[in-house]
Parts: sequence; C-alpha cells; structure tokens
Amino acid sequence: MGRYVARRLLQMIPVFFGTTMLIFMMVYSLPGDPVAGLFGDKGTDPATLAALRHQHGLDLPKWEQYYNYMTGILFHFDFGTQIRSGREITEVIGSAFPVTLRLAFLAFAIEIVLGLALGIVAGLKAGKFADNLILILTLLIISMPVFVLGFIVKTVFAVQLGWIQPNVSNKETWSELIAPAVVLGSLSLAYVARLTRTSMAENLRADYMRTAVAKGLPKRRVIGVHLMRNSMIPVVTFLGTDIGALMGGALVTESIFNVHGVGGLIYDSVVRREGMTVVGVVTFLVVVYLIASLLVDLLYAVMDPRIRYA
Repeated sequence: MGRYVARRLLQMIPVFFGTTMLIFMMVYSLPGDPVAGLFGDKGTDPATLAALRHQHGLDLPKWEQYYNYMTGILFHFDFGTQIRSGREITEVIGSAFPVTLRLAFLAFAIEIVLGLALGIVAGLKAGKFADNLILILTLLIISMPVFVLGFIVKTVFAVQLGWIQPNVSNKETWSELIAPAVVLGSLSLAYVARLTRTSMAENLRADYMRTAVAKGLPKRRVIGVHLMRNSMIPVVTFLGTDIGALMGGALVTESIFNVHGVGGLIYDSVVRREGMTVVGVVTFLVVVYLIASLLVDLLYAVMDPRIRYA
C-alpha cells in the first residue's frame, strides 16, 4: 500500500504541472488587458500602463510568467496579487473558500444521504412501483437545468411560501445555505441514486449473493455487508470526482442565491480579466481533485477485499 501511495503521489506531479500550465496559458491568452481595465473608458497615459504591467510581470514572456508563478507557489506559497484590489490571492481565496466549502459540504451530505437512500430502495425494489417512481424523479432532475431548479426553489419557497430567505446574507449561516445546497447537489443526487440502483440490481443476481443467502446469513448482513460493499465502488468513484465539481461548479447556484464564494470569485475575475486570481483558484481546485482521486483509489481496497495494491 505504501509503495502504491508513493507511486500515485509521484504521478500527481506531472499532472499538476501539466494542468496548471494549460490553465495558465488559456487564461492569459484571453483578449483584454486587466491593467487598462483599471481606468475604464477614460484610460491613462502609456507610461503608467507600462509601469503597472511591469510591476505585475505582465510584460514578460508567457513561459517566464508561468515560471515565476509556480516558483512563488512552491517555495513561498504565494499565488500573486490582485491587480484591481492589491490584495494577496491567498487572502482572497481564504475569504471565499470557507463559504463554498460549507455549501459544498451540505450539498455533498444531501446527495450522499438522499441519493444512496433512493438508490438502495430502487435497487432492492427493481422493476416495481417504487423503482419506476425513483427513476422518473431522478430523470426529471437530470433533465432540469440548475438555473431553472434554482429559480423554482427561490420562487416557491422564498417568495410564495416565505420559508427561506431569497438571498443568503453576508453571515452565510448554515440554515441559509440549505436551499442553495439542495439546488447545487440535486444533479449529483440523481446520478448517485441511479448509479446505486443499477449497481445493486446487478449485484443482486451475482453468484456470491446466492451463496450468502444459501448459507443462511441474515438478510441485514447479506445486504449491508456483501451487497452494499460491492455495489458502492462506482458510486464512490463518482462521489470522489464530484467533490471538486461541487466546489468549482457552484457559479450558477451562488449567483442565484447571492452567495459570495469561489464561484462568484471566478466569475468576477473572468469579467475583470484578473487572470492571476482565476489561475490561483483553479490551481487550488486541481489539488483538491488530485487528493480526492487518491482517496477514492485507496477506498477501493477497503470496500472490496479482492482489490490489492502492489
């Protein structure tokens, strides 16, 4: 196991550098000048623009900018400085990340609890009324865009019923984040339910299940130990990759409910051509993806004893 973890950590190094380089080059190839955008339509003299570009290193070749950026991260944990506000990128991420982290945590918990519960019921009742009802419900959720679902939730529960606040306040309490978390995790919830249902329905017909039943094991042990552990592998794979997606893909949800998190930060940074902020946030999300992928691979051996790592 230790050798496998070490090998995976070594494999992460070229993946990290490759993805960050690709993101860096794509962001800094976008049209627009963030320095000129500071002065709006009035503009300023070329000497001031040149001085500001030199101050932020924007007059250097792209490869040198990327080299300076990576050395700053690796040796000083310095993601750079925002051009517009002058704040450190780490400070900006530090103020927005906890909000999105709480929102993603709630959405992740909702999709695990409800998604697994619906998938287990559908898998055990395959072909029956409950199974068909859950399949129709999850298909409806999958086919509905997030902004439409968010608008419906906000209109019905905030405007018409008054059960929730239409917008999240600057304090971002846990209760205020429940509604956006439901919207954010709805699509993943539907996928988790359908993956669980399909995997359980297939494993119910496996030879080891018939053997466990023939040995007279209690139904709770047959389902809870033998069936669930083998059926959760594809679900865990999806959940592992979904962690980063929840944190980086909350742009629409955060804008609907006025949540000041990572999604809004990325949007504002793209609009204002704050390339350094965009690259810094995405770099952080890349690390989250890599760590989540490693943890998922390690969970495979826990869930299925047949899987061993050399």
